Amino acid sequence: MSAEVGPAAKTGPDEHVRRVRLPADRRTPAAARAVVRSVLAEADLDELLNEALLLTTELSTNAVEHARTELDIEVTADETGLTVTVSDFAAGPVDELTVGVRNQATDIAEVAERGRGLLLVDHFANRWGTTYLRTGKGVWFRLDRTKPETTGPATSAPPPSMVPTGNTGQTAVPSAGAMSALMQTTPDPYAEDPLPDFAAGLLTRVAEMIGAAGGVVRLDRGDGQGAQILARYGRKPRAGNDLLRVPLAVHRPYSGELELDAAPTAYAQPLAVLTAERLSLHLENDRLRRADVRRQAWLTFLAEASELLAQSLDVELTMALVPQLVVPRLGQWCAVHTTDEWGRLRLAAASHADESTLPQLHATLREAGPDSIQARLREASRNGTRTPLGAPMEGFAVPLIARGQRLGTLAVGRHQRHRQDPDEIAVLEDVARRAALAIENARIHAERRRVAHTLQQSLLPPVLPVVEGIGFAAEYVPTGGDVDVGGDFYDVVPLPDGRWLVVIGDVSGKGVQAAAVTGLVRDVIRVLAGDGKPLPEVLARLNQTLVERGAGRYCTLALAAVGPGDGDQLDVGLHLAGHDRPVLLRSSGSPAAFVGTGGTALGLLDAIASPTAQLVLDPGDCLVFYTDGVTERRRGRELFGTGRLRDAAAPLAGYSADVVAARLRSTAINFSVEAPRDDIAILVLRNDAMPD
Repeated sequence: MSAEVGPAAKTGPDEHVRRVRLPADRRTPAAARAVVRSVLAEADLDELLNEALLLTTELSTNAVEHARTELDIEVTADETGLTVTVSDFAAGPVDELTVGVRNQATDIAEVAERGRGLLLVDHFANRWGTTYLRTGKGVWFRLDRTKPETTGPATSAPPPSMVPTGNTGQTAVPSAGAMSALMQTTPDPYAEDPLPDFAAGLLTRVAEMIGAAGGVVRLDRGDGQGAQILARYGRKPRAGNDLLRVPLAVHRPYSGELELDAAPTAYAQPLAVLTAERLSLHLENDRLRRADVRRQAWLTFLAEASELLAQSLDVELTMALVPQLVVPRLGQWCAVHTTDEWGRLRLAAASHADESTLPQLHATLREAGPDSIQARLREASRNGTRTPLGAPMEGFAVPLIARGQRLGTLAVGRHQRHRQDPDEIAVLEDVARRAALAIENARIHAERRRVAHTLQQSLLPPVLPVVEGIGFAAEYVPTGGDVDVGGDFYDVVPLPDGRWLVVIGDVSGKGVQAAAVTGLVRDVIRVLAGDGKPLPEVLARLNQTLVERGAGRYCTLALAAVGPGDGDQLDVGLHLAGHDRPVLLRSSGSPAAFVGTGGTALGLLDAIASPTAQLVLDPGDCLVFYTDGVTERRRGRELFGTGRLRDAAAPLAGYSADVVAARLRSTAINFSVEAPRDDIAILVLRNDAMPD
């Protein structure tokens, strides 16, 4: 800040004048005080210092805050006193600023912010007034020096906060120092809860200034605890007409009052109102701060609730989780009712802060009748609006609506100490919306899972045939995403010549399209094999079908035609179309080995190669077919692999087909703690003939 300040000019006998123009800056009041202090020092008017600085601060601060223009400060001092004029360059009259001062019957709470500064001017100045110029307006005040009494006996000095008015019969008025201390009392910005100490400081100062015997500040934060004593001074205020009560100007849910054991004299009432206003300002800051903290807490709560609800895709678990989120934070009890296919409400989950009363809550929720909770819940579900619940379980019901569908209701009982405030009700309605969406998502997921399971089962034989001398066994593990249909399948089909066709395959991709192609492959094989077509022709026509109708998907396939051979042996004709070679386990103790010759996967090329491998299975021998979900089972970067599969199958030679399939499935699953990324299918063919 810069200002042109010259030396005090002598304009008359013993007169000092100084004029300065200051910018509209927060440091302007300090500069104005410096100008007044220098003039008082030159004029030897130190006894006017406190009052002059206080009033200069008020006028300059008000001008900076409200006019927001440059200020002209003119200070004139002579042997009888001091005159200070503060002028700004803003347009408009100042009449409205003086209404509360000129009419002392006016409630000070209705005086404008700037009018409170003029109240101090009116209190301490000997004279004051306003000036009107072509370029702006201003306020001036005059402080006269008083000569000390030199005659009469010495008397004790009055308290520093009280100065007699000089007129007999009038009460003592506050001093400028006491007023300055009152106005400069502020909360400790570093205290955890500064309001009690701040309120106690204000209460003590104003009580001493007006000579009150006692006082108290009561505050009700609307949290169900009722009015609490925020600060106390002296003795407890007596009941009667001599009490001075001023309500605190705070917004709901806050309410309170300042009570002083003092008569409402000419200065006691305005000072009490001024003190209440200063306290109310900081109480409002506290209310807003607490409201902001609470809203942040509610936002965190809603985020955590959404995360918890989103993690569950089980309908029953989701509905059971909702009351646990609500109780006891948002209500004394909570119940979730869902609507069945007939539109009837069914209690899905309930919780109570007192678990011992849970049976009583269930009984009350089941009661029927026109005035029962059931009737109110049906009304909330039917109308789709929040509906209050009457005694004995007082609260309200919120409809559960997701994607336009009415799923049921969320009923919440009010707290024992207080009713839910608007913020809590808004949070509860938000919880109801999120809960409804989570329940609907869980229902959709359950339906998709049911459809996927049904579709997957339709692609697999319900049971494997029981054939004399031939053992069949299969194991199937779907991928971790139980709503996706895999492309792995197996089948055992009877052939017209009395043999059996063992089929295992893997269609690329997952989902409905992969399932459709899988069903197509399975049906084409059954039709062509049932017509007695040779297996090479079956593969060729299946390849042509996939090229034309496979939607770009391909299929690997292993076919094995099994029939009686010489003696107790089984003859196997093996065809591989891009599929992994099966493992042959000999009961004689020979090492496990991969057998067969690889061919071309189906659906990629117009022409394919499908070489045939002839095998003979002795009694106890078995052939293990599998899909790539087994060999590509992953543990970190390590794969299960074909070598590990062969080593795991070798000790199982001689065991039944069921045992071999189950053991290999368990070995593959236990290889990794992760859920399978691809379907696992294992099909075992065994010669179950008993050797002679």
